[in-house]
Amino acid sequence: MSDSVIGAIFRRVEQEPYARKLGMRLVELEPGHAVVEMIPREDMGNIFGMAHGGAIFSLIDEAFQVSCNAHGTVAVALSMTLTYHAAPEWGRPIRAESREIHRGRKTGTYEIKVTDDGGTLLASCQALAYRKGSVLPFLNKDEQEAVRS
Repeated sequence: MSDSVIGAIFRRVEQEPYARKLGMRLVELEPGHAVVEMIPREDMGNIFGMAHGGAIFSLIDEAFQVSCNAHGTVAVALSMTLTYHAAPEWGRPIRAESREIHRGRKTGTYEIKVTDDGGTLLASCQALAYRKGSVLPFLNKDEQEAVRS
């Protein structure tokens, strides 16, 4: 995979409005693997004063999204099964790491784990992606050719 495709995805995530709103940052990316971090803020709280599950799910979904699309072709979520294990503390970084555990012609299976900066497991997820096969639409012509070859 071309480094320019990975670079294009990094740039795309930096510009993504939702990721920016939640303060998500893509820190590692290669085909089938990604690490995304964010720091839970109190404005992400639920009615119990803990980080909202939707914020944690968003972090998981971002890591999943980029790891399965880092092959350079469009992949979309079919199914995600998520388990919450512990609540993160406000202001401490959390990270979602997505790993491809199987990739077929039409589907891919991913395992995503969310941990805090002390290594505590906060959430885990198994996700299934549908691989559409079309080249990522935001790549330039040279990057598209690198994916096709």
